[in-house]
Amino acid sequence: MNAVVERMPALYLSHGAPPLADDPVWPAELAAWSAALPRPKAILVVSAHWEEAPLALGATGTVPLVYDFWGFPEHYYAVRYAAPGAPELADSVRKLLRGAGRPVVDVPDRGLDHGAYVPLVEMFPAADIPVLQVSMPTLDPRELLEIGRKLAPLRDEGVLIVGSGFFTHNLAALRYLGEGVPGWSAEFDDWGTRALLAQDVDALLDFENKAPAGRLAHPRTEHFAPLFVTLGAAEGELDRGKSVIDGFWMGLAKRSVQFG
Repeated sequence: MNAVVERMPALYLSHGAPPLADDPVWPAELAAWSAALPRPKAILVVSAHWEEAPLALGATGTVPLVYDFWGFPEHYYAVRYAAPGAPELADSVRKLLRGAGRPVVDVPDRGLDHGAYVPLVEMFPAADIPVLQVSMPTLDPRELLEIGRKLAPLRDEGVLIVGSGFFTHNLAALRYLGEGVPGWSAEFDDWGTRALLAQDVDALLDFENKAPAGRLAHPRTEHFAPLFVTLGAAEGELDRGKSVIDGFWMGLAKRSVQFG
């Protein structure tokens, strides 16, 4: 008999930067989160660090990682994450997303960037689950929501859909000299948390205008954008959303949420 495949939740996580591995708290939070999840058959990641149109599929074999950062100590460039490729998942994604006026292309030598591998190293350190990274072809929240909706059936096939960004992402926080966290970061985190609890997708879609510090929290939208893929994939289960990780890291909100 065929084994029953458990429906996977959809995640939005704040992925951190390479030094996340040295944080005294956050890696354990990510590890505890993954330990509480059903084991995925495969993982599909949409990262803030890959914008490419038309929508592109990364490597379906094991290729070197993309160290898309500069000026860090050498040991961060020695990290490896040789997860298996996911060619069957890539086939499914093509079928779900490709259509008239909606091409899907392959970039077979494009490895996982740090928005994908940094959290996966902490969550699934054995690197034994196939991983596929998909580009963001747009930063339009509504278009990304629709992409998530189209990808949603993969959850019933045991695929863990992960939108990887950062709940607030203005690197001015790194230069903040005041006490606590920057006010704009705390304000946006509070607003976003309440909007998620209220399932107010319309407000989230218009976060630049509706949030009290929307344009400060995200001067550019790429780190909030993956949330909309997650929300689309979780449609119908937004009432089952929960924050799994909260708090701040170097002034940025590391809030990460799960639906289903």
